[in-house]
Amino acid sequence: MPETLPLFQIDAFSSRLFAGNPAAVVLLERPLADGTLQAIAAENNLSETAYVETLAPGRYRIRWFTPTVEVDLCGHATLAAAWVLRHECGDTSSTLQFDSASGPLAVHAADNRLALDFPVRPAQPCPLPQAQVLDALGLPAADFIGQARDTLVVLGDADAVMALTPDMDAIRQLDTFAITVTAPGTDCDFVSRFFAPAQGLNEDPVTGSAHCTLAPYWAQRLGRTSLSARQLSTRGGELHCTVREDRVHIAGDCRCFLRGHISLQDGQS
Repeated sequence: MPETLPLFQIDAFSSRLFAGNPAAVVLLERPLADGTLQAIAAENNLSETAYVETLAPGRYRIRWFTPTVEVDLCGHATLAAAWVLRHECGDTSSTLQFDSASGPLAVHAADNRLALDFPVRPAQPCPLPQAQVLDALGLPAADFIGQARDTLVVLGDADAVMALTPDMDAIRQLDTFAITVTAPGTDCDFVSRFFAPAQGLNEDPVTGSAHCTLAPYWAQRLGRTSLSARQLSTRGGELHCTVREDRVHIAGDCRCFLRGHISLQDGQS
């Protein structure tokens, strides 16, 4: 008999369907081979597929795969997973705990939203040649270039971020996980775009994990710990960030687009 796995597709960091960042959430009753996890993520062909396995009441293991690689941290797919656990699986815990490659993570229920509790990843001096970063983005200059997991590039205004037409092949050749470009917002505190062609994502619609670096940067610059953010992808997304010492809470809404099952044949697990 085929093994069936519950599958959900969730639009994260959006209060409406067909916006935000779509993530697949797959519920596991047992560990599966990494090759199977990667093949499912490639078949889903979304920026991330999250795999969730129950360890104890309110505590789960989570892993994230793009269509081509496993990643160490993903915000929108964690938010989506928490939404599924609360609204589809009936876990009404005020805090959901996740074991992950980035250590313990939590998602809190707050003000009718879910809030990721993620580690702060402040930007440090960038080891990459800045001219190569600017050339890949098609920019003559930037206000600041830093490095955490991703390369952080700060511009003067939101229009400059919106107008970017990066060279994805050039970004792919840089020794960095991804490039996040940001600027002050007009109807929010800051905006961003996220480019990760080496991870199988030319442009990610909404990137929760990037705000582990964005939020502390803008909190220090603006002198405030509570910030509103907007990601300027085609789909767009809204995030509400609160910096608390070495943690950042990243809150947003979710909407369920799809419920279904994956059928694995014998020998595929």
